[in-house]
Amino acid sequence: MGDVYQAAPLLPADRVDVPPGLPPNLPFRIAMFVGREQELARLDAALATAGGVVVHALHGLGGVGKSTLAAHWAAAHADQHTLTWWITADSQADITQGLADLAQALQPALAAVSPGGEAVGLQERAGWAVRWLACHTGWLVVLDNVTHPSHIQELVAAATGGRFLITSRLATGWHHVTSARIRLDVLPPDQALRLLRQIATGDRDHADLDGAAELCAELGYLPLAIDQAAAYLYQTHLSPAAYLRLLAARPAVMYDQAAEGADAQRTIARIWRLTLDRLADRPLAGQLLRVLAWWAPEAIPRSLLEGLADEAELIEALGALAAYNMIILDGDTIAVHRLVQAIARTPDPTDPHRQPTAIHAARDEATRLLQAAQQADPRDPATWPTRRTLLPHIDALIEHAPPDTDTDTTGLLLTYTGLFLNDQGATTRAITYLHRSLITSQRLHGPDHPDTLTSSNALAAAYRAAGNLARAIPLYEQNLTDQERILGPDHPNTLTSRNNLANAYEAAGNLARAIPLYEQNLTDQERILGPDHPNTLIFRNNLAHAYQAVGDLDRAIPLYEQTLTDSERVLGPDHPDTLTSRLNLAGAYQAVGDLDRAIPLYEQTLTDAERVLGPDHPHTLMSRHSLAGAYQAVGDLDRAIPLYEQTLTDAERVLGPDHPYPLTCRNGLAAAYQAAGNLARAIPLLKQTLTDAERVLGPDHPDTLGSRNGLAAAYEAAGNLARAIPLYEQTLTDAERVLGPDHPYTLSSRHSLAYAYRVAGNLARAIPLYEQTLTDAERVLGPDHRDTLTCRNNLAAAYRAAGNPVQAIPLHEQILTDQERVLGPDHPDTLTSRNNLAAAYQAAGNPARAIPLLRQTLTDAERILGTNHPLTRTVRGNLDAARG
Repeated sequence: MGDVYQAAPLLPADRVDVPPGLPPNLPFRIAMFVGREQELARLDAALATAGGVVVHALHGLGGVGKSTLAAHWAAAHADQHTLTWWITADSQADITQGLADLAQALQPALAAVSPGGEAVGLQERAGWAVRWLACHTGWLVVLDNVTHPSHIQELVAAATGGRFLITSRLATGWHHVTSARIRLDVLPPDQALRLLRQIATGDRDHADLDGAAELCAELGYLPLAIDQAAAYLYQTHLSPAAYLRLLAARPAVMYDQAAEGADAQRTIARIWRLTLDRLADRPLAGQLLRVLAWWAPEAIPRSLLEGLADEAELIEALGALAAYNMIILDGDTIAVHRLVQAIARTPDPTDPHRQPTAIHAARDEATRLLQAAQQADPRDPATWPTRRTLLPHIDALIEHAPPDTDTDTTGLLLTYTGLFLNDQGATTRAITYLHRSLITSQRLHGPDHPDTLTSSNALAAAYRAAGNLARAIPLYEQNLTDQERILGPDHPNTLTSRNNLANAYEAAGNLARAIPLYEQNLTDQERILGPDHPNTLIFRNNLAHAYQAVGDLDRAIPLYEQTLTDSERVLGPDHPDTLTSRLNLAGAYQAVGDLDRAIPLYEQTLTDAERVLGPDHPHTLMSRHSLAGAYQAVGDLDRAIPLYEQTLTDAERVLGPDHPYPLTCRNGLAAAYQAAGNLARAIPLLKQTLTDAERVLGPDHPDTLGSRNGLAAAYEAAGNLARAIPLYEQTLTDAERVLGPDHPYTLSSRHSLAYAYRVAGNLARAIPLYEQTLTDAERVLGPDHRDTLTCRNNLAAAYRAAGNPVQAIPLHEQILTDQERVLGPDHPDTLTSRNNLAAAYQAAGNPARAIPLLRQTLTDAERILGTNHPLTRTVRGNLDAARG
């Protein structure tokens, strides 16, 4: 390089002091700054360190406020530095220019030019500035938005007498420069809200800030996004709620919309485009970001991305995104800022990284990866932990993807997820998924496609599980009609559809329609697929259950026994369907009071379930709960209550506290506490269960009605009829509205209310209600149904309480005869009826007939139930009173 013309002698760097009054060259002043106390404190602490160079690197996502924080801190501490100088460090050329400008500010003579127009060269000025920094102390240089640590490594090594504050989007590579790294995250919600309010309100006394908190949350508490939105609100006088509506309707415009007077290049859309430009040599990084954009922002399993690319390329692309703070890698999971996701899935034809075709392809790829990760049977408990992990990401995908973009893969994802949610008791969410699956299948394939029929059947099942039989039954009926028309009456899918419809009729209490359909279906199934087909065994089991529901245990038990024998022979003794058959047979034995056969069968089933399926399988939990119920039935509460407690603990741990089955377990445990006289534990448990059932299942679900009825019964047992009767009345009103006046549960609710009126001494209301219930039960359930017999017994007791032995005694005698015939002489209900008849004889002044009956009943109760069973003690007390 030739000679340099100098207008005045240049002084060496070590002889130049900072000119008096030289102001910091900060690019902006921070009029509105909120929060960041912890980060500011870390910078303050380093300033207090004596001697040596101090280097701090602020890194974080574009728009997170790194430059703002650096400018705020530098301005606040300018009086503590001999010089404060800001260098925009996007490139090495920018750094050189910034250093040259520093040299010129320190020695203006460097700007002088010769008559020929020559001036001190850029590199020479920059080199002079480096020498000045190296031989002076107490200065602060801010290097803003450094692209790569290597661009500043020599500068930092050469100048060791002051302080460097570096900002960068890059998270890695700083170990060669400094160990003092501060990762800047988004603002806490309260600070983000304060920033929005300050900017949006400005100098106005009043501003509509409706929806401000919601807008901050939608923007992910990112400072630049909040600044951008708030300035727009101030300019347009819009409310945050209105801005949110615009954001939903026109995201591509709003993410790139700057207020008048603002830097149009510093919108969040353009900030992140620059970052992706730097990753242009890694196209997989952009593709990955677009795929990740469709899932939930946190806890994305890295395993979800398997198969998307070669493993080494995948690791390298993830590392590059993490290095630029576009994602966070945390062990086996990935996190992405929700606003990064929102922009990455918003098409913009002007942005090479957000072309519509690329974003649509990423959405389809995100769908495929989720479906591939959850293809196993959704009813298999072994898959549930994985499904729970995937569920937030499936929810996010379905929320963000418009329904008219759904593909066959989306339909499968919706169906599998809906079935899983239904099994988990999340019926409202299941219905939403399965309804969309049905609409998708109808749109893609038409109403008669097998996939459409499958989706229709699954949706009907979800409505049934939700207790919405008014929607389930018509859907099942239409499904069966379509299956018979399209596939024929003998197709296996048609048989399954007919079984499901019969099951819905049974759930609705319409056994007159359910049983003939079950019988027809079983006959057809045996003819078409044979008596040993697994579905045949299931259909036979369902028919037995329907017979049991109408009290026809003479037909139910042999069918259960045949099903169990065939299941053990065909499927093996350890097959889950065999365990189910054994459990159902034990339940039937218990229903007829044959607990000597029921309890060993329950115990065997539980032992086998624990061995075959494991202690946490839902079938094992059900078996344990059923065994506890059998122990309770024989009055063995010392064995029943611990088993109930263990089952509830395990069910809440395995299934979650909001699954319907833990609610059932909680009700069972509360009933056992109540039977033990421990109402102080029973009532709080029942209140909690009712609250949870109303929240999880809804106020009209049959299980919710059952929980309400159970709480009323506990209040009644505690003598608190003022709380019990209104609860019974509400339950009956809801049951009649939801299930209909003839549903078995409605009859049971009416019977419970009549009993409460009777206990309260209001026989004028109790007796007519008993009489109506008995008439309806005989018509709907049949004269020999167990509930009918119980109702007849209680009506007789009401007649007796009303001083009407003429009506009471014949009814008691009829009840005892019927129960001995239907249930057998040793059934606990038969013993209760014999005790009640004796009490009626005693009340009528006929101890000669009462005492022998009480002696016989006491002998039988001690033999069957044991000497300490509550019924045994009651009979013994009645006998002592009759003798006295």
